[in-house]
Amino acid sequence: MESQNKELTLTRIFDAPLDMVYKAWTARDQLAIWWGPKGFTNPVCEIDLRTGGEIRIHMKAPDGTVYPMNGRFMEIEANKRLVFMSAALDANDQPLFEIKNEVIFESEGNKTKITLHFTVSNVRPEAAPYLAGMEMGWNMSLDKLDTLLTT
Repeated sequence: MESQNKELTLTRIFDAPLDMVYKAWTARDQLAIWWGPKGFTNPVCEIDLRTGGEIRIHMKAPDGTVYPMNGRFMEIEANKRLVFMSAALDANDQPLFEIKNEVIFESEGNKTKITLHFTVSNVRPEAAPYLAGMEMGWNMSLDKLDTLLTT
């Protein structure tokens, strides 16, 4: 495994109130709509929103390939911050890499600013293609979130 950590920080402002944006991150039915790159669906989307609770999402690509992910919530401050560990899984349900995900929510009038900070660790060599598309994939997810919040 690669010992070097990869970090990524993204910031986005949504034209929606803070409680609505937070709910989109924490309500299973909404999370299933926007999580994942453009064209992906989430046939499995489970979230147990409590410290130590699990998150499990299986993203299905347009070609039918399923990309499973699981994780566990570490910190939850309603309408302020979510911290969770997650791992993309291989065909044997073994982690390809792990990510510490931190999502910070800030109210800016009627809009909401979110800052996402990702720290990737325990990377296996075959995970390179996943990580190469990470920033683009997250930007596509955030575009889908923006669409959900404005419709």
